[in-house]
Amino acid sequence: MTHEDIRLIVGFVSDLMFATRIEKVADHLGFKVEWIENANKIDSTNLSDLKEPPGEMLHGRNGKLFEKVTAWQPALLLFDLTNQDIPWQTWIPALKTSPATRRIPIMCFGPHVNVALMTEAKRVGADLVLARSRFASDMGTLFEKHARTQDSVALNTACAEPLPELVRTGIELFNQGDYYKCHDALEKAWMADKSMGRDLYRGLLQVGIALYQIQQGNYRGAVKMLLRVRQWLGPLPTICRGVHVAALRENAQKIYEHVHHLGPEHLDAFDWSLVSAIEYETK
Repeated sequence: MTHEDIRLIVGFVSDLMFATRIEKVADHLGFKVEWIENANKIDSTNLSDLKEPPGEMLHGRNGKLFEKVTAWQPALLLFDLTNQDIPWQTWIPALKTSPATRRIPIMCFGPHVNVALMTEAKRVGADLVLARSRFASDMGTLFEKHARTQDSVALNTACAEPLPELVRTGIELFNQGDYYKCHDALEKAWMADKSMGRDLYRGLLQVGIALYQIQQGNYRGAVKMLLRVRQWLGPLPTICRGVHVAALRENAQKIYEHVHHLGPEHLDAFDWSLVSAIEYETK
């Protein structure tokens, strides 16, 4: 389901009664809520096994969290600081230091008397930390103000613009398998465009970078790029500036699943026939 279809809040809340209250407010505003009440819902891997620093962690439970959040691209992440079944002290900085997830707002709430707990949440990267009483009384307004939403009218207007010649050149280089050069052309186009439509070029070039990483045998780099690209392609309509975005999203997902299945040890067996040409209107 794409960003066009639904606005999603991911809630790390275990209090069933309070979660029901949150869900009613969210539903009234047109948000769906996905609940992760405890860390076991992400993965059974022990967090103590994780050796990587904060960032795009691709292994263990933190890696699974990262994968889920990048796939969902939610409008808001909501943490109950008193939920001891969620290691938010680890998860918040991981999400906030990754280019694929750092733009997603993180809102936390906790008991107003526990100043140390709320201060720690701010320190590790939460965008907004509130007393539970304040959150409970103002949650509707808070969701509307802080959740990341897309201006669909402005985006559709931007996507109605013609495709620049430089982007066409980049796409042709992509379709010829010259992923290194295609990045240069698309990056120039992205830097020259200040409209919302520039996200299209960002998405195109990141798919190209992922494929270049596969050529270089860099499993980790390829997976990171294929996860990052979702934030740029996800909100776009089916066709943007003549580019068939829906087909590209589907192909990028298929490539990601194949790379993930191969793993780093067998990336040299990547099936290049899975890579489809980027379709675009030539007129």
